[in-house]
Parts: sequence; C-alpha cells; structure tokens
Amino acid sequence: MLTSNPTPSSNPTMSAAPPLSAARHPERNVLEISKGFMRTARLTDEWYQDLDDPAAFIQELKQNRVSADVFTFWQRLPDAEPHHDYMREWDSIAVLPISTYEHWYKNVINNKTRNLIVKAGKKGVAVRRAVFDDTFVEGMTAIFNETPIRQERPFLHYGKSAATVKREFSRFLFREELLGAYDGDELIGFVMLGNAGRYAMLGQIISMIKHRDKSPTNALVAKAIELCAERGTSHLVYALWPRGPLRDFKKHNGFEEVKLPRYYVPLNARGALGLKLGLHRGLTERLPEDVIMYLRGVRSKYYARRFKR
Repeated sequence: MLTSNPTPSSNPTMSAAPPLSAARHPERNVLEISKGFMRTARLTDEWYQDLDDPAAFIQELKQNRVSADVFTFWQRLPDAEPHHDYMREWDSIAVLPISTYEHWYKNVINNKTRNLIVKAGKKGVAVRRAVFDDTFVEGMTAIFNETPIRQERPFLHYGKSAATVKREFSRFLFREELLGAYDGDELIGFVMLGNAGRYAMLGQIISMIKHRDKSPTNALVAKAIELCAERGTSHLVYALWPRGPLRDFKKHNGFEEVKLPRYYVPLNARGALGLKLGLHRGLTERLPEDVIMYLRGVRSKYYARRFKR
C-alpha cells in the first residue's frame, strides 16, 4: 500500500524492565514528502522499515504520479555494502556496538563519562521503566516547556500543550519502551527506546537543563545500553552523526560513525535536473565544517539575544 504525508552497579538506581516486543508496522510504505523547488519523498519509517523491492516500489511511485520529484531510500544497519545501481551517496549515523554492559562501562567510555554516571546515582537520580499515562505526559510537557532554545536553535516542542504532546508521542508506543529519569517523584529526563528489529533506537532523549548537574542524560544512556545488553541487541543507534557538542557527547558514550548507502532516484525531468545540479542536498551539507560551525555560532548568538528580549 502506498500513502503519502506532507513533511512534518556503579550506575544509578534502575528497575528491571520486560523485553521489548517485536516491532510491528501499522501501515507500510507511508511517504514523507518535502517542500520546496525539488520535492523529495522518502519512507516516513525508514529507520524501522526495509524497502524490500526498490525497483517495483519506484515504478509504483511513477505510475501513481506522487507529488515528488525525487525518491530517496537507504540500506539499514548493518547492511552497509551497496546493492543497487541508483545514484548513491553516504549517510553517517551514530552506532554503538554492544556486547555486555560491563564491557561498555569498563572499556568503552572514559573516566569522565563513568564519573558522570556515578554522580547521577549519588545525586539521587533513579532511572526506571515508565508508563505513558497523564502523569508522565505532564512531566514530558514540563521538560519541553523549560526553554525555547535547545542545541542553539528554537526547540520544536516548546510551547506545546499536554494534549498535543500526548497525541504526538503516543503514535509509536507499539515499538517503544519509555525510560524515565526521576529526582524523587519529578520526571527530569526521559528516553523513548525503539525496537527497530535489527537494532535499538534512541529516539527522543531529553533532560531538564536545570538538573544538568545531576547528569540525567548520561544515566538514561547507561540504562538503555544495559537493557540492550541484557536482551542481546547487537547495536544501539543514536540518530545521525552530528557536528559540534552533540557529536562529542555521542563519542564520549562510545558511539561511532557508520556510513550507510543512500540512493536518489528521479521521478520526473525536474528531479533528474535537480540531482545533476546537486539540489537534493541542502547548502549546509556542502559547506566546510569550519564554516558551518562559524555560522552556527552566529545563529546561536542571534537566538540568545532574541529570546532574552
């Protein structure tokens, strides 16, 4: 079926959690289509879903005349060897190979990261399995509305009501397990740990800035790794491989850059021209990293002044 949507121990106290249930797909082949001069379509669920027969699917896209100029897809981890003859580039994702929790804790992370995990426990941070009820949603909403700026830019979920948060984040609970970091009864951070079949996904992971001194995010990552090791999950994925401070955080927690083949297929003449001109990639992806970091600094100062006013 084809449908489309426009783009929209030493560790802290932790409770045991049951195994993740096998991921189910409510509806396969749902498309996300970008806006702009060259509209690009991709599977909305591409982190969790394989495209079994790309040629047949691309033919279906053309026959249905979807409102896109280019279709892009990739090969999911751990399938990093290219199999198709379409135009190909590489996407970098953050991956942590997992054997045992003890190996990660003793041999992968450095002393600073270990100390942060220990500090979380000493400061009373408890990480435990959570239930997506009204109390948890209210805690999520409080975290989201703590500050309008995160990672030096406007935060997507700032200003949302509890009803909106509940509606938006309840859609994929069939494949996600919730872990909450608590200071007493207060939710100060959480992670939605997704089951992608071949690997686990650190989905939404966020903590309160005012509790940063308690290292709740480090405690959440540690708990996610502990659960993956217990269940024999071979890899934990933490989204794309980023630039700047977030990359340092991922590296300090043992994540590595892994490159996967991404393919681009024109669906019409405009798509073919756009691919030849390199319009399928944003401007920032073609700039040198030092230029990007400079521009991020300028952006950060702008938003700091704007929201301070």
